[in-house]
Amino acid sequence: MKKTSKRVLAMLMAVVMLLALAACGGGNDGGGTQQTPSGGSSETQEPAASSGSKELTVYTAFPEAEVVYYFNEFEKETGIKVNYIRLSAGEMLTRVEAEKENPQATLMFGGSTDNYIAAVEKGLLEPYQSPELSNTPASYIDPTGTWNPIYVGCISFACNKEWFADKGLSYPTSWEELLKPEFKGEIIMAHPATSGTAYTVLATLVQLKGDDQVWEYLGQLNNNMSQYTKSGAAAPNAVAMGESAIALTFSHDGLQPTAEGYPIELSFPSDGTGYEVGATALIKGGKAEEVENAKQFIDWMCSEKGQGLYAENNSFRVPTNTNAAVAEGLVTLDQVEVIEYDAVWAAGAKTDYCNQFEEKIASAPKE
Repeated sequence: MKKTSKRVLAMLMAVVMLLALAACGGGNDGGGTQQTPSGGSSETQEPAASSGSKELTVYTAFPEAEVVYYFNEFEKETGIKVNYIRLSAGEMLTRVEAEKENPQATLMFGGSTDNYIAAVEKGLLEPYQSPELSNTPASYIDPTGTWNPIYVGCISFACNKEWFADKGLSYPTSWEELLKPEFKGEIIMAHPATSGTAYTVLATLVQLKGDDQVWEYLGQLNNNMSQYTKSGAAAPNAVAMGESAIALTFSHDGLQPTAEGYPIELSFPSDGTGYEVGATALIKGGKAEEVENAKQFIDWMCSEKGQGLYAENNSFRVPTNTNAAVAEGLVTLDQVEVIEYDAVWAAGAKTDYCNQFEEKIASAPKE
């Protein structure tokens, strides 16, 4: 009986040893990487705070050809792939608001601060300001701590120099000169309801002329307009192709076609022009696994290196980071007569003035 008990005990010990060996090294032939079982030691697991996501979903108001350059460079540096939808600034704000209960993107990128101020008031954005803003002038910083300034640019008249040479005419140098009869059907801009660029034009004229005179002026200007495009960047492209003679546009958008040899030169209104501060911000309730990637992108675009790309790709944007390289031939705000543009007022008044523009100007018959 004692021998039988000893044999049973020995067999049980052998089974226990075999099970222990299988648990520690089963399936490992000595050359592979040991797999960590679920629920094992935290020392061998990935950090819990990391989602492992290598993607970022963005709505952007940047021109298609330009924005791809930034996204590709960011992916090269970080391994994060950016999936994006290109929209005009007004469309971008409208879409984010429509998706408020179920956001489909994590980041708004580009477009003037008018749209971002409105987005803050509507509760559409998540506060985040990059530590890279330490090299950005205080006048460009969002006091609510929500959006991040990434470039500046002023409204200009982008002129087709070949058209002007053929006609023997001089470039317009004031808002009043745009009303000249020789410019009939030759001026183009976007619609303020869909384009941040065009709304900056409208808000600039309201601030210059006041409510009593601005609609009379815009009515006269409408007689010289060829069309109102959806996107702000479409207007200078039409001038580049010779479809119009003058585009009302931001200086950086007006200069971009010149990098490809198109005959555009800029003129600025001596009676004052408005400007934008371009921005980027987190969308409230955006994809949780992408939030840290979005913050990393914001930091990157606020940095000296990120904004140095403006000079590399001929975007002609003025960096807000004072350490970033500046492109040759760039038109900066200190070179033109800028007004004290009230972006906060402009954001609050946008819906009303866009509706009035559609009713009184865009839909009105021309004389």
